[in-house]
Amino acid sequence: MTHTVLTGMVLHETNTFSTQPTPLTAFENAVLVLGDQVSERFRGTRSGLGAAFEAAERFDWTLRHPVAASATPAGKVTRAAFDTLTDHLLGGVGDGVDGALLFLHGAMVVEDDEDGEGAQLEALRARIGPDVPVVCVLDLHANVTDRMAANANALISFRTYPHVDGYDRMWQGARLLQRAMAGEVRPRCVVARGPQLTGLDGGRTQSVPADSPMLELLGEADRLEAAGDALVVSLQAGFGPADIADAGPSVAVTTDADGAAAEAIARRFMERVWQTRDYDSRRFLPIDEVAARAKAEEAAADRPLIIADYADNPGGGGYGDATALLRGMIEAGLQNAAFHAIRDPDAVRAGLAAGPGADITIDLGGRFDRDRGGAPIPVTGRVIALTDGDYTAHGPMGGGTRRSHGPSMTLRIGGIDIVVVSHTSQTNDLAQFIAMGIDPTKRATLGLKSMQHFRAAFDPIGRDTVLVDSGALCSPSQRSAVYTNLRRPIWPLDPF
Repeated sequence: MTHTVLTGMVLHETNTFSTQPTPLTAFENAVLVLGDQVSERFRGTRSGLGAAFEAAERFDWTLRHPVAASATPAGKVTRAAFDTLTDHLLGGVGDGVDGALLFLHGAMVVEDDEDGEGAQLEALRARIGPDVPVVCVLDLHANVTDRMAANANALISFRTYPHVDGYDRMWQGARLLQRAMAGEVRPRCVVARGPQLTGLDGGRTQSVPADSPMLELLGEADRLEAAGDALVVSLQAGFGPADIADAGPSVAVTTDADGAAAEAIARRFMERVWQTRDYDSRRFLPIDEVAARAKAEEAAADRPLIIADYADNPGGGGYGDATALLRGMIEAGLQNAAFHAIRDPDAVRAGLAAGPGADITIDLGGRFDRDRGGAPIPVTGRVIALTDGDYTAHGPMGGGTRRSHGPSMTLRIGGIDIVVVSHTSQTNDLAQFIAMGIDPTKRATLGLKSMQHFRAAFDPIGRDTVLVDSGALCSPSQRSAVYTNLRRPIWPLDPF
């Protein structure tokens, strides 16, 4: 029997402490494609939506794909943007569907609704009725709410961080949806959370010790699913920089119509999440110490030293223009180094006006939050490359998808080639350097803006990887943020 299935993607991870709202143009600057453009953009890629198209062919579905949208994490999504994207998604229902397979983030906050995905799923459920199965794939850093669980039959989160399994999770969802539409199972999802804002080691699964609680619980989840005790057991580390009631780790369990069994599993897993709440595999080094090491080792380096600025991660809502790490690299006089990236549209426009090969004198970076991220750096550099910022990401997280940073420039300051972009996103693919004329494998030092996602592509090419905390918006200190909507008491903000 041929089924009609709605699919679509609406992704935003909202840092409510960012001063930059997320309007529709933020999606247009990243990913916003409609109708047939979705197929053109994602069919044949090893991505979540790529898996949906493959599943449609395998199961002989008629696939409706009205919208694919994603914006770089930032502040709250405007109501106008949310309504537009939701209308596109619901428009795919048409005269009715037999099921829905969606790719949402799970941590989207709208300016007047702290549960964006819950609102979208609720609106979809009202449109299609109570009996049509809805399977939703989420990011591992979703802040899962009861409203999400009540309006989806199954919630399936990534199991890797870096997130290299979006394609696999969508295939998992497709198989479950096919069984549900055939009447073989009646999926029901419940969620449990505890009084904690952080935990599960932030969800990290690469370059972590073997005793990681995240790895431990993922192994147990696999065993339960293989034994048939649950259809899906999903662990969410949550997204802490979100001042909403339900921020923090959660466990979502999907069973075959057995809500009591699902609740028991979810509660048991959350007890372990609470017991291991202070486990942290991160180690931060001072910028001056790391820069000095890079200088001392560069002459003999055959592979790059990877330096990641955890605190100015655009993938967590960071502004992408903090200057502390770049300043340290410049002051150390590094040679054969590269940096990705500084967000500074004004600097890019200056480079475009001057042209390739020209020397320009500008104040670089530090536009949005100089108190925490550092002041602009007065520099004179040479314009090495100017591009439209488009590239195709083929790394473990890229899957062959097309992306863009908007107008971009490579600016050479001393021995450092710096990628300057108009629309930032975190560094997680070698193509972000290569498209700007830089071979990252040939550099002695690479400075990046990313927390963890960079590891999938960059750890394999580096001689070592170190983390620094520049003090910018995504700095690990949760206590520096003022929460007013978060449920209380909660660890680690309150005594337990």
